[in-house]
Amino acid sequence: MYRFICSKWFFSGVSLTVGVGVGASLRTADTGESHGLLSRVPVIPIPSVDAATDIVPYQGGGGQMGGNRSTAVMKYGFPSLANIKTRESYVTSYDPRNRTAAWVIEHLTPQTLTGTSDRKFCDFKEDDSVHMYHRSTNADYKGSGFDRGHLAAAGNHKWNQKAMDDTFYLSNVSPQHPQMNQKGWNKLEQYSRSLTKQYLNVFVCTGPLYLPRQEADGKMYVRYQVIGRNHVSVPTHFFKVLILEKPRGEVELRPYVMPNVPVDENVALERFLVPIESIERASGLLFVPNIMKRTSSILAVTAGPGK
Repeated sequence: MYRFICSKWFFSGVSLTVGVGVGASLRTADTGESHGLLSRVPVIPIPSVDAATDIVPYQGGGGQMGGNRSTAVMKYGFPSLANIKTRESYVTSYDPRNRTAAWVIEHLTPQTLTGTSDRKFCDFKEDDSVHMYHRSTNADYKGSGFDRGHLAAAGNHKWNQKAMDDTFYLSNVSPQHPQMNQKGWNKLEQYSRSLTKQYLNVFVCTGPLYLPRQEADGKMYVRYQVIGRNHVSVPTHFFKVLILEKPRGEVELRPYVMPNVPVDENVALERFLVPIESIERASGLLFVPNIMKRTSSILAVTAGPGK
Protein backbone atom coordinates (compact mmCIF):
# COMPACT_ATOMS: atom_id res chain seq x y z
CA MET A 1 0.00 0.00 0.00
CA TYR A 2 1.38 3.40 -0.94
CA ARG A 3 1.59 6.05 1.75
CA PHE A 4 2.04 9.78 1.39
CA ILE A 5 4.77 11.28 3.52
CA CYS A 6 5.85 14.90 3.16
CA SER A 7 8.46 16.99 4.89
CA LYS A 8 7.41 20.35 6.33
CA TRP A 9 10.80 21.91 5.62
CA PHE A 10 10.48 20.93 1.97
CA PHE A 11 7.00 22.27 1.28
CA SER A 12 7.02 25.29 3.62
CA GLY A 13 6.33 28.48 1.68
CA VAL A 14 6.31 26.71 -1.67
CA SER A 15 3.21 26.80 -3.85
CA LEU A 16 3.59 23.24 -5.11
CA THR A 17 0.18 21.61 -4.89
CA VAL A 18 0.30 18.28 -3.10
CA GLY A 19 -2.78 16.09 -3.29
CA VAL A 20 -4.03 13.76 -0.62
CA GLY A 21 -4.33 10.82 -2.99
CA VAL A 22 -1.70 8.15 -2.68
CA GLY A 23 -1.88 6.91 -6.25
CA ALA A 24 -4.16 6.94 -9.25
CA SER A 25 -4.88 4.59 -12.12
CA LEU A 26 -5.64 6.39 -15.36
CA ARG A 27 -7.26 4.38 -18.15
CA THR A 28 -8.29 5.15 -21.70
CA ALA A 29 -8.81 3.33 -24.97
CA ASP A 30 -5.85 2.75 -27.28
CA THR A 31 -5.45 5.41 -29.93
CA GLY A 32 -4.23 3.12 -32.68
CA GLU A 33 -0.82 2.64 -34.27
CA SER A 34 1.60 5.51 -34.54
CA HIS A 35 3.22 6.39 -37.86
CA GLY A 36 6.48 8.06 -36.94
CA LEU A 37 7.94 9.85 -33.94
CA LEU A 38 6.24 13.21 -34.36
CA SER A 39 2.82 11.58 -34.65
CA ARG A 40 3.11 10.56 -30.98
CA VAL A 41 3.07 14.11 -29.66
CA PRO A 42 -0.12 16.07 -28.93
CA VAL A 43 -2.06 17.47 -31.89
CA ILE A 44 -0.54 20.95 -31.86
CA PRO A 45 1.78 22.74 -34.31
CA ILE A 46 5.14 20.98 -34.47
CA PRO A 47 8.25 23.19 -34.80
CA SER A 48 11.34 22.16 -36.68
CA VAL A 49 13.61 19.88 -34.66
CA ASP A 50 17.32 20.70 -34.45
CA ALA A 51 18.69 17.16 -34.47
CA ALA A 52 22.28 16.03 -34.29
CA THR A 53 21.17 12.86 -36.08
CA ASP A 54 18.17 11.90 -38.18
CA ILE A 55 15.02 11.14 -36.22
CA VAL A 56 13.39 7.88 -37.26
CA PRO A 57 10.39 6.01 -35.83
CA TYR A 58 10.83 4.22 -32.52
CA GLN A 59 10.87 0.47 -33.13
CA GLY A 60 10.08 -0.86 -29.68
CA GLY A 61 12.69 -1.88 -27.25
CA GLY A 62 12.72 -4.49 -24.61
CA GLY A 63 15.95 -2.82 -23.56
CA GLN A 64 17.60 -3.38 -26.94
CA MET A 65 20.52 -1.16 -27.92
CA GLY A 66 20.01 -1.19 -31.67
CA GLY A 67 19.00 1.85 -33.73
CA ASN A 68 19.09 5.54 -32.90
CA ARG A 69 18.87 5.86 -29.12
CA SER A 70 17.61 9.43 -29.23
CA THR A 71 14.41 8.17 -30.85
CA ALA A 72 13.93 5.49 -28.19
CA VAL A 73 14.21 8.21 -25.55
CA MET A 74 11.17 9.96 -27.01
CA LYS A 75 8.84 6.95 -27.03
CA TYR A 76 6.34 8.81 -24.84
CA GLY A 77 6.51 12.09 -26.75
CA PHE A 78 7.77 15.60 -25.99
CA PRO A 79 6.84 17.36 -22.71
CA SER A 80 7.10 20.63 -24.66
CA LEU A 81 8.03 21.69 -28.18
CA ALA A 82 10.59 24.49 -27.89
CA ASN A 83 14.30 24.43 -28.84
CA ILE A 84 14.51 20.65 -29.04
CA LYS A 85 17.94 19.10 -29.61
CA THR A 86 19.12 15.51 -29.71
CA ARG A 87 22.37 14.08 -28.42
CA GLU A 88 23.84 10.61 -28.60
CA SER A 89 21.43 9.20 -26.03
CA TYR A 90 19.27 11.99 -24.65
CA VAL A 91 16.92 14.65 -25.95
CA THR A 92 16.66 18.13 -24.47
CA SER A 93 14.62 21.31 -24.71
CA TYR A 94 16.84 24.32 -24.07
CA ASP A 95 15.67 27.45 -22.23
CA PRO A 96 17.77 30.35 -23.60
CA ARG A 97 16.39 32.85 -21.09
CA ASN A 98 17.63 30.88 -18.07
CA ARG A 99 20.78 29.49 -19.77
CA THR A 100 19.89 25.91 -18.94
CA ALA A 101 17.64 23.11 -20.20
CA ALA A 102 13.90 23.18 -19.58
CA TRP A 103 13.96 19.38 -19.58
CA VAL A 104 16.14 16.43 -20.55
CA ILE A 105 14.88 12.90 -21.27
CA GLU A 106 16.98 9.73 -21.11
CA HIS A 107 16.25 6.06 -21.77
CA LEU A 108 17.94 3.75 -19.26
CA THR A 109 18.47 0.01 -19.61
CA PRO A 110 21.06 -2.34 -18.10
CA GLN A 111 22.97 -1.97 -21.38
CA THR A 112 23.27 1.83 -21.20
CA LEU A 113 24.67 1.55 -17.69
CA THR A 114 27.40 -0.90 -18.68
CA GLY A 115 30.62 -0.13 -20.53
CA THR A 116 34.14 1.24 -20.37
CA SER A 117 33.33 4.95 -20.68
CA ASP A 118 35.08 7.05 -18.05
CA ARG A 119 34.41 10.54 -16.68
CA LYS A 120 38.14 11.27 -16.57
CA PHE A 121 38.05 11.68 -20.35
CA CYS A 122 35.21 14.25 -20.16
CA ASP A 123 35.34 18.00 -19.69
CA PHE A 124 32.52 20.49 -19.20
CA LYS A 125 32.17 22.51 -22.40
CA GLU A 126 30.06 25.26 -23.92
CA ASP A 127 27.31 24.24 -26.31
CA ASP A 128 28.25 25.96 -29.57
CA SER A 129 24.81 25.17 -31.01
CA VAL A 130 23.37 27.75 -28.59
CA HIS A 131 23.80 31.43 -29.50
CA MET A 132 26.58 33.07 -27.48
CA TYR A 133 24.05 35.50 -25.94
CA HIS A 134 22.07 32.61 -24.47
CA ARG A 135 24.58 30.04 -23.29
CA SER A 136 26.51 29.51 -20.09
CA THR A 137 30.26 29.15 -19.76
CA ASN A 138 32.56 27.48 -17.27
CA ALA A 139 33.55 30.96 -16.08
CA ASP A 140 29.95 31.55 -14.94
CA TYR A 141 30.28 28.71 -12.44
CA LYS A 142 33.80 29.51 -11.21
CA GLY A 143 33.66 30.83 -7.67
CA SER A 144 29.84 30.77 -7.63
CA GLY A 145 29.54 28.20 -4.87
CA PHE A 146 27.38 25.99 -7.09
CA ASP A 147 28.20 22.69 -8.77
CA ARG A 148 27.73 22.15 -12.48
CA GLY A 149 24.91 19.70 -11.88
CA HIS A 150 24.08 17.23 -14.64
CA LEU A 151 20.46 16.89 -15.73
CA ALA A 152 21.18 13.82 -17.90
CA ALA A 153 23.60 12.06 -15.56
CA ALA A 154 27.00 10.98 -16.82
CA GLY A 155 26.70 7.68 -14.95
CA ASN A 156 23.65 6.78 -17.05
CA HIS A 157 25.70 6.51 -20.22
CA LYS A 158 28.66 4.23 -19.69
CA TRP A 159 27.81 2.29 -22.85
CA ASN A 160 29.51 4.81 -25.15
CA GLN A 161 32.20 7.42 -24.55
CA LYS A 162 30.57 9.96 -26.86
CA ALA A 163 27.25 9.46 -25.07
CA MET A 164 28.97 10.25 -21.78
CA ASP A 165 30.86 13.19 -23.33
CA ASP A 166 27.56 14.68 -24.49
CA THR A 167 26.33 14.90 -20.89
CA PHE A 168 29.10 17.43 -20.22
CA TYR A 169 27.66 20.13 -22.48
CA LEU A 170 26.80 23.07 -20.26
CA SER A 171 23.35 23.07 -21.88
CA ASN A 172 22.81 19.85 -19.88
CA VAL A 173 23.93 21.50 -16.64
CA SER A 174 22.22 23.65 -13.99
CA PRO A 175 23.65 25.32 -10.87
CA GLN A 176 23.11 22.93 -7.97
CA HIS A 177 23.99 23.31 -4.31
CA PRO A 178 26.98 20.98 -3.71
CA GLN A 179 25.32 19.33 -0.68
CA MET A 180 22.27 18.59 -2.81
CA ASN A 181 24.07 17.53 -5.99
CA GLN A 182 26.55 15.25 -4.30
CA LYS A 183 24.18 13.79 -1.71
CA GLY A 184 20.38 13.72 -2.07
CA TRP A 185 20.34 14.25 -5.86
CA ASN A 186 23.07 11.68 -6.40
CA LYS A 187 21.03 9.20 -4.36
CA LEU A 188 18.03 9.82 -6.62
CA GLU A 189 20.18 9.27 -9.72
CA GLN A 190 21.48 5.99 -8.29
CA TYR A 191 17.94 4.90 -7.45
CA SER A 192 16.83 5.67 -11.01
CA ARG A 193 19.58 3.41 -12.35
CA SER A 194 18.69 0.61 -9.92
CA LEU A 195 15.15 0.46 -11.35
CA THR A 196 16.51 -0.97 -14.62
CA LYS A 197 16.74 -4.28 -12.73
CA GLN A 198 12.98 -4.26 -12.08
CA TYR A 199 11.47 -2.67 -15.20
CA LEU A 200 11.78 -3.35 -18.92
CA ASN A 201 12.54 0.29 -19.74
CA VAL A 202 13.22 3.32 -17.55
CA PHE A 203 12.64 6.78 -19.04
CA VAL A 204 13.90 9.71 -16.96
CA CYS A 205 12.83 13.32 -17.48
CA THR A 206 14.72 15.91 -15.45
CA GLY A 207 14.55 19.68 -15.28
CA PRO A 208 14.64 22.85 -13.17
CA LEU A 209 11.79 24.60 -11.36
CA TYR A 210 11.45 28.21 -10.23
CA LEU A 211 8.79 28.14 -7.53
CA PRO A 212 7.17 31.03 -5.63
CA ARG A 213 7.06 31.43 -1.89
CA GLN A 214 5.21 33.72 0.43
CA GLU A 215 7.24 36.54 1.94
CA ALA A 216 6.79 38.86 4.93
CA ASP A 217 4.25 41.11 3.19
CA GLY A 218 1.98 38.12 2.61
CA LYS A 219 2.50 38.17 -1.17
CA MET A 220 3.94 35.39 -3.34
CA TYR A 221 7.21 36.01 -5.19
CA VAL A 222 9.46 34.00 -7.47
CA ARG A 223 13.01 34.89 -6.47
CA TYR A 224 16.18 33.14 -7.56
CA GLN A 225 19.85 33.94 -7.85
CA VAL A 226 21.74 34.29 -11.12
CA ILE A 227 25.46 33.59 -11.46
CA GLY A 228 28.25 34.69 -13.72
CA ARG A 229 28.55 37.23 -16.47
CA ASN A 230 25.83 35.43 -18.43
CA HIS A 231 23.35 35.51 -15.53
CA VAL A 232 22.74 31.77 -15.38
CA SER A 233 19.56 31.15 -13.39
CA VAL A 234 19.81 29.12 -10.18
CA PRO A 235 16.66 26.97 -9.90
CA THR A 236 14.83 26.87 -6.58
CA HIS A 237 14.00 23.17 -7.13
CA PHE A 238 14.56 20.32 -9.57
CA PHE A 239 12.13 17.68 -10.78
CA LYS A 240 12.74 14.14 -11.97
CA VAL A 241 9.91 12.11 -13.49
CA LEU A 242 10.55 8.38 -13.79
CA ILE A 243 8.46 6.65 -16.47
CA LEU A 244 8.74 2.94 -15.70
CA GLU A 245 7.62 0.46 -18.34
CA LYS A 246 6.61 -3.11 -17.52
CA PRO A 247 6.81 -6.04 -19.99
CA ARG A 248 3.07 -5.99 -20.73
CA GLY A 249 3.07 -2.27 -21.49
CA GLU A 250 1.80 -0.96 -18.15
CA VAL A 251 3.44 2.30 -17.08
CA GLU A 252 4.27 3.48 -13.59
CA LEU A 253 5.10 7.14 -12.87
CA ARG A 254 7.31 8.26 -10.00
CA PRO A 255 7.49 12.09 -9.89
CA TYR A 256 10.05 13.75 -7.59
CA VAL A 257 10.78 17.37 -6.67
CA MET A 258 13.90 18.23 -4.65
CA PRO A 259 14.80 21.70 -3.33
CA ASN A 260 18.11 23.22 -4.40
CA VAL A 261 19.43 23.35 -0.84
CA PRO A 262 21.52 20.90 1.21
CA VAL A 263 19.78 17.51 1.16
CA ASP A 264 21.35 14.71 3.15
CA GLU A 265 21.57 11.32 1.50
CA ASN A 266 19.95 9.77 4.58
CA VAL A 267 16.63 11.52 3.85
CA ALA A 268 14.20 8.98 2.34
CA LEU A 269 13.48 9.65 -1.33
CA GLU A 270 9.75 9.14 -0.70
CA ARG A 271 9.74 12.55 0.97
CA PHE A 272 10.25 14.14 -2.43
CA LEU A 273 7.46 12.28 -4.24
CA VAL A 274 4.64 14.57 -5.42
CA PRO A 275 1.59 14.17 -7.68
CA ILE A 276 2.54 14.38 -11.37
CA GLU A 277 0.02 17.23 -11.81
CA SER A 278 2.09 19.33 -9.42
CA ILE A 279 5.10 19.12 -11.71
CA GLU A 280 2.99 19.68 -14.82
CA ARG A 281 1.48 22.84 -13.32
CA ALA A 282 4.75 24.20 -11.96
CA SER A 283 6.88 23.47 -15.02
CA GLY A 284 4.41 24.21 -17.81
CA LEU A 285 5.10 20.73 -19.21
CA LEU A 286 2.72 17.83 -19.88
CA PHE A 287 3.50 14.16 -19.35
CA VAL A 288 0.27 12.23 -18.84
CA PRO A 289 -1.45 13.13 -22.19
CA ASN A 290 1.58 11.89 -24.14
CA ILE A 291 1.88 8.68 -22.13
CA MET A 292 -1.82 7.93 -22.54
CA LYS A 293 -1.26 7.82 -26.29
CA ARG A 294 1.02 4.81 -25.78
CA THR A 295 -0.60 2.80 -23.00
CA SER A 296 -4.04 2.04 -21.59
CA SER A 297 -2.88 1.93 -17.98
CA ILE A 298 -0.86 4.30 -15.77
CA LEU A 299 -0.17 3.97 -12.08
CA ALA A 300 0.94 7.35 -10.70
CA VAL A 301 2.82 6.85 -7.45
CA THR A 302 2.90 9.77 -5.01
CA ALA A 303 4.42 7.82 -2.13
CA GLY A 304 6.06 4.48 -1.66
CA PRO A 305 8.61 2.49 0.28
CA GLY A 306 11.44 4.66 1.64
CA LYS A 307 14.78 4.40 -0.11
